Amino acid sequence: MDNPYFLGARACVSFSGGRTSGFMLRKIVDAHGGTLPDYVLPLFANTGKEREETLRFVHDCGTNWGVKIHWVEWRDTAEGFEEVGYNSASRRGEPFGALIAKKKMPPNWQARFCTEFLKVRAMDAFMTSRGWAPCTYTVVIGLRYDEGLRIFKMLERNERDGRQCIAPMSKAKVTEPDVLRFWGAQPFDLALEPGEGNCDLCFLKSRGCRKELIRRRPGAVQWWKDAEQSVNGWFDRRDSYADLEAEVHRSPDLFGPLTVEHDAECGLICQS
Repeated sequence: MDNPYFLGARACVSFSGGRTSGFMLRKIVDAHGGTLPDYVLPLFANTGKEREETLRFVHDCGTNWGVKIHWVEWRDTAEGFEEVGYNSASRRGEPFGALIAKKKMPPNWQARFCTEFLKVRAMDAFMTSRGWAPCTYTVVIGLRYDEGLRIFKMLERNERDGRQCIAPMSKAKVTEPDVLRFWGAQPFDLALEPGEGNCDLCFLKSRGCRKELIRRRPGAVQWWKDAEQSVNGWFDRRDSYADLEAEVHRSPDLFGPLTVEHDAECGLICQS
């Protein structure tokens, strides 16, 4: 049986900074004898709203495995991106805030342009800067076998947009328990619960999950409130972040579970 993680031609490995795509990257490295060829480029697109634990995890994967992971951030420039690193990466939402100011509205569940610009376009711009024209290389996505709907969406977008996205973890029939077992045996791990996600208070998390995260880390909500107020709009048509914060203040001791309706790995739904 062919190794689904072996890449025989130009490929961009989309590393979201989560456990699933970290697992995938390790398997791809192993499939190439421990060293990636020059035609396989792992990319991490930083929005500025990833948790510090996510940034540390990406850094740890690169240093522990001897892999050059390219960190990119979207820029509203002719180049369309800037290459950064662990120390220089934005941590106060700067790329995300600049995009909201450009669009004059926050993204929402119907218009998820945050992923389109901050993740997909930033990585595409980086690849173009390397002389790799769009749709001439494979984009490797960390989608598992137990994420069937997303696999179908990936295939639909491939046909519609002419992209060449693949999901080797699905082909290898890897499921979430497989990923968790793998990380349980490693000397380092992502220091986040599954429901915490990477983007600290992503509007696609359930309102209950966001309220719980605000209880745990009350300072995180200020950026989201300021972003909404800056353009007089809401990320979620049901509630503003100020409203969620007010609910938490009314019930500060009502702790709940961190639900995981949406995968913590920002970008995988829209990229695929």
